[in-house]
Amino acid sequence: MIPRLLILVPLLHLYVGLRLLPDLPLEAFGLAAASLVLVLSAALIPLAMLSRRMPDRRRADMLAWAGFVAMGLFSSVLVLTFLRDVCLLAGTAAGFFIAIYDALRSFRDRSAIAVPLLALILSIAGFVNARRRAAVRSVEVAIDGLPAPLHGFTIAQITDVHVGPTIKRGYLEAIVDAVNAMEADLIAVTGDMVDGSVKELAWHMQPLARLTARHGVFFVTGNHEYYSGVHGWLVELERLGLRVLMNEHVVLEHRGASLVLAGVTDFHAEYFDPAHKSDPAAAIAGAPAGAGMKLLLAHQPRSAFEAARSGFDLQLSGHTHGGQFLPWMFLVRLQQPFIAGLHRLDKLWVYTSRGAGYWGPPKRLGAPAEITCIRLVPA
Repeated sequence: MIPRLLILVPLLHLYVGLRLLPDLPLEAFGLAAASLVLVLSAALIPLAMLSRRMPDRRRADMLAWAGFVAMGLFSSVLVLTFLRDVCLLAGTAAGFFIAIYDALRSFRDRSAIAVPLLALILSIAGFVNARRRAAVRSVEVAIDGLPAPLHGFTIAQITDVHVGPTIKRGYLEAIVDAVNAMEADLIAVTGDMVDGSVKELAWHMQPLARLTARHGVFFVTGNHEYYSGVHGWLVELERLGLRVLMNEHVVLEHRGASLVLAGVTDFHAEYFDPAHKSDPAAAIAGAPAGAGMKLLLAHQPRSAFEAARSGFDLQLSGHTHGGQFLPWMFLVRLQQPFIAGLHRLDKLWVYTSRGAGYWGPPKRLGAPAEITCIRLVPA
């Protein structure tokens, strides 16, 4: 991935420079300064990805902050530059038939100024959205044949916090406080909680030990746990009091009714450890047939197809971040069947959370972070 970034990122910056700089009303010094900003951005973005390899964690985190902020800003500049080019191309084509040359020249000059200004405004708004604590989102899920004792059963879901270079202990503590205030019957943590090793992040993950719910706290792995040394994290999370479900289930008794809670490893876990191959069918094998509700925790929404065939009633997932910000919200649709919210697949309900944190750029636009309160109701 890094070698490709070292080629692609400078090329994209070169495209932006060639398309914007000549049309900006800048003197020689201003053009030199703008060019330097682009060069600095092109250098910082791949360095942010490489920062985890630095032994000095303080400097690595500072470099990650600078690179990821640059990545977020440049993403908006790139998208807006492309849209500007589309408009210019359309205007040029129309100009062959009607006299709009003056209007086109005016648009070219003004849009060259508007692109970086609008990108900056969007990035500031996205930064504020990403760094404030995720709001609690309440969702009712109507389950066919739900036993009366399970009416109103509540599940607090947190996912995709990504504790790492720019998200630390204080950020996680605020999430834990919000979850505990919900007084849910069950807490489900659906992966991608970390971006770093146990050695680097153990202290920052300590707030998870304070999570409390009537039936306990359960965890399934996401892809970023595998990037971060999954075996060490499995031990650490169990030490913090989270029950890790690895293609297995537990049966919870709630006021005389049974609820089967199953969990699978990440959809791509087998590429890191063949023994961790994700298997919803194995996760539910041997569960009591008369259980009033069958719930699956699976990090990626794409596990839903096998979950539906395995007889689950509800799947809780994350992974997508709801796209987080443009253009990723469109690209995620190419990979996952569901991006955010509640969807139906045959007899299975799938809820995909946008996540309580963010990955990479501290930026969220059009995809607000969430802590989810799922409430089961009869259909």
